[in-house]
Parts: sequence; structure tokens; C-alpha cells
Amino acid sequence: MRVIIGGGGRVGTGLARALRSEDKEVVLVDNSARAVKNSQGMDILVLHGDVTDRKKFVEAGIETTQVYVAATNSDERNILSCALAKHVHSEQTKGKGELMTICRVRNPMFVDEYKSGKLAKWAGVDHVVHPVDGAIERLMSGLRSSSLTEVIPFEADAYIVELDVKSEAGGVVHRTLRESGAKVEGGMPLLVGLKRDGMQGKVPTADDQILPNDRVAIATAGEASFNRILRIFGHAPIDFPDKPKVAIFGADLIGTRLAKAWLDADGTVTVVERDLQKANNLAGSEIGNRKGIEIIHGDHLDKDLLSEIEISSHDIAISALNDDHASIAAALLASDMGVERTGLIMYDADLVDVVRRMGITFSVDRKRVAIDTILSRIHSELPGPYAVLSSVPDVIGICLPINSKVKFAGKTIADAGLPEWCKVAFIQRKNIHDEWETMRPSSTKTILEGDRLTIFLPPDRVDDLEKKFKV
Repeated sequence: MRVIIGGGGRVGTGLARALRSEDKEVVLVDNSARAVKNSQGMDILVLHGDVTDRKKFVEAGIETTQVYVAATNSDERNILSCALAKHVHSEQTKGKGELMTICRVRNPMFVDEYKSGKLAKWAGVDHVVHPVDGAIERLMSGLRSSSLTEVIPFEADAYIVELDVKSEAGGVVHRTLRESGAKVEGGMPLLVGLKRDGMQGKVPTADDQILPNDRVAIATAGEASFNRILRIFGHAPIDFPDKPKVAIFGADLIGTRLAKAWLDADGTVTVVERDLQKANNLAGSEIGNRKGIEIIHGDHLDKDLLSEIEISSHDIAISALNDDHASIAAALLASDMGVERTGLIMYDADLVDVVRRMGITFSVDRKRVAIDTILSRIHSELPGPYAVLSSVPDVIGICLPINSKVKFAGKTIADAGLPEWCKVAFIQRKNIHDEWETMRPSSTKTILEGDRLTIFLPPDRVDDLEKKFKV
């Protein structure tokens, strides 16, 4: 597969790196000399030029390309370049080939235009990526525990959680997974990724040993299972309130969507916004008129104001500001004034690990969410979530639909003949209400036509998976 990426920022280069790990052929186009220079060492073709320049698509080899991803910092340029890429591809192939276009946008207006089907008609955009809601979902799940380093929601109440193994985890440390299964009451959680300092990450086998300070990725169903996982691996769980009281700093797009998400989760919300117009806009909106929300015009760094709204009585404080450093300052102040859980949605991926060491409970890199979402669109033959594990980067998760062409439909997992380099994390099946449900993949579980398997494997094996099962 050949992919052209328009835009060499963090999303574009991160996407290129992920695709190269799968041995995909990648071309990166950017009009910034610095971005081009920074991308030189990635074993990809890097072109200096404008993604709205017809000649640049010809130079990039658009006629042999299957996917174009527009990932610049401008919605308008991304949309225009998708339209141009489609047109040039059609010209070069004389209408015989097909090109998938994926467009990253920030403005929700374009998301609505896409959902209505109009964006595909007038701009040739096949898929739109708007990572805000995905980032919010990850943040809300991660805030349920202060010890989880990452939470990746899949569909149908399925999750991958990442955490470090503590020396206090007596049932698992210095034991193989097979031995731990006999020691852990209720059975061992399903490990899909294992990373140890100085060693490459891997999909673990039953004979792999767990050591203190290992980083593990675990497949689980339901947020209620998080505390059990924490206890097994040596962490002390903290109960999460049924109706959390949440303070949100900032009433821009992310702050507004956060407020809606927590209200939908039966929480109460206090929004603090220093810009009067933004505060008024939220107060006059449908969300602002819902029960359980209070909107305060004021400075989120004003201690007197925070004392007045009784910030210490809040269970959670989340910064949703446009500046990462301002968000960090607001979250740290809330923590200093007594808020137990603090969260951030960040622009700079490099700060995610830093703020955790500073005491922030959980933070999400929205650009990483964008990359995961784009990858799931590229692998359209394998629909569903696609996840690169942040702490075990040598392992990815991908969804495999079971149709009549897949030879192991009707067989158990043990008899399916799945390669040893992959592991099934979830079986998802539709119930009588046509809703997806998640099941643990025991070896005796029968795989039915219409199921979806979430499989974890090394990224360079994705093509092998696609070829083996002809999806």
C-alpha cells in the first residue's frame, strides 16, 4: 500500500512512522523546510512543496497511491487538497483507479457537513477525523484511576489499560503468566502487551515471566474491572463517585464538549471561563441550560474565586485551555487546593509523561488520538478501532470482522489456527437488540459469522494478517 501524507507536523510524522512500521510505502509533503528536514531519517520519500499544488501530487506518484491523508494545520487547506488529490489521481489513472481521502479537521461544522454526506460530494473527502470526542472518552476513562498510565476505549465497553507492575504484586511477579493464572483469584487478566526496560515490547505468551517495573497492557471489559486489575498488579485502587462533581477550566470547543460528556455521565459541572463572551455563549447554549451545570466568568488562576466556588469539594478538575502551559498551571493549582483528580487534554505529546510526574492524574495527547483514528480509516478492510499502545509501541490492536470468507468462522479460538505472533483480546457480537457486546476470548469460545475480533500483534504483521484471512 502507498500512502501520501499532506502535512509534516506531529500528526503527519507520527502517522508516517506508524505506517513505516507496517512496511507501508509513504510519501510526506510539506511546505516547511524544518518539517522536511525533521522527517529525513524515517525511510520515507519527503517532498518540499504545497499540498494545493497539482504538480506536487504528480511528483509524489499519486497514480500508484491508494490513500491520501490531509493532516496540515488548516481545515480549508486539508479539504482543498483532498479534492485536488482526487482529481489528479483520476486524471493520472484515466478514471480506472480509486483513491481514499482522509481529512483531519478542527471545526465541528465540517464534521456535520461530512455526516450529511455533502463533504464527500463537493470536496471528495471520504473520511473526516476530528479527535476531540475520542480524546475526551479516553480522559474520562483514565480519570477513574490514578495508577493507569493509559486507557484506550474500544467499542462496546471494551478497554485496553496500561500500567506498571509493582513489587507488591505477589501473585504475579517473578512468575510466568501460566503460573500466575493459578495464583490469582478469579483468573489472570488478559495481557496483550509486555514491555521491559532495555527490551522490545511484545505480545506475551503463557511462558513469559512478569517482573517488577514491567509495563503491561491488559484487555478488559467494563470500567468496573479497573480496580481488580490495579489490585492484581500491586496498586491501591480508589473508589470513583457515582455522580462526580467536575470543574472545567475553559469554555472553548473542548471545554464545552467536556461539559456535555460529564453531564451525560450523570455528573455536575462547574465551568470557569475568563472570557466574558465565551462564558455567555456557553450559558446561552443548549448545554448551558441543562440541569447540573454552573458557568462562572472569572480567572481560573484566581485563588479567591476558586475558594468561592469551593473547588476542594470537586472530585475532578480538568483544564481545557488552548495553551498547554496554562492548562498545566490551572490543573496544578486545583490539585494544590484539594482536588483529588486532575486531567488535561494536551496538544504537545512530549508533555504527557512530564505532567504525570508533576502529579496530574491523567492526560491525553489529542494528536495521538488523531493518529489512531486515521490509521483505523486507512485499514478500512479491518473496520473498527486501531490502537498503538503508548508504552508498548511494538504492539498494535486492530479489528478483524468475521464474514463468510474467513475460514475459521464456526470454529473455536483454539481451532482457528491463529498465528502465535498475535493474540485475541476481545470477541464482540451483536445481541438481539442489534447492539455490540464484548466477551472474553476463552479458547473454547466459538467464533461466529458476524463477530468482530480485536487482535493484538506486531505492526509489521498487519499485512500478513490481511493476506492470511483475505480481508
